[in-house]
Amino acid sequence: MDSKYVADEQFKQVNFNETPFEKGEYECCTFISCSFNGVDLKDFKFLECEFIECDFSNAKIDNAAFQDAIFKNCKLLGLQFERCNAFGFSVSFDQCVLNHSTFYQMKLPKTPITYCQLEGVDFTETDLKQAKITDCNLLNATFERTNLELADLRNSINYSINPEVNRIKGAKFSLSGVAGLLDRYGISIDNAS
Repeated sequence: MDSKYVADEQFKQVNFNETPFEKGEYECCTFISCSFNGVDLKDFKFLECEFIECDFSNAKIDNAAFQDAIFKNCKLLGLQFERCNAFGFSVSFDQCVLNHSTFYQMKLPKTPITYCQLEGVDFTETDLKQAKITDCNLLNATFERTNLELADLRNSINYSINPEVNRIKGAKFSLSGVAGLLDRYGISIDNAS
């Protein structure tokens, strides 16, 4: 059975729990205020698609392909992105809530992640070389054997990154965020001169 191919379509305010979403390849499509909450997206392909104000919480994304996908103001709670199709995986996140999602061992070089909630996100062994993680809240995010070389974390807050087990050469941090590199040493930093 051939899979469906859809190009250049706009989907607006569709709840895919109630309206069947046909498995296939979606190219240059825009999804606005759609709910994918808990929807099984296994083997779907999204090529150059834009998702605006969509809810992907607890969606099943096993082998789903996201190539040049843009997420704006989306809710992506608890997603296991490492289960996606790794071939050509390329995303950007702007003003999204990604709390408790995982990117274990994923390759995300140069990925832009701006103004996002990344609480409890797992970046273990993730390649974030030259990624732009700016103005994000990284409370309780996990960085273990993560490549953050040349990454930009300026103005991001609440991160704790151990320089001894992560690669941070050339990464950019704001002065107020430097404390997040020293957490493990149990020292306190005072702003007073």
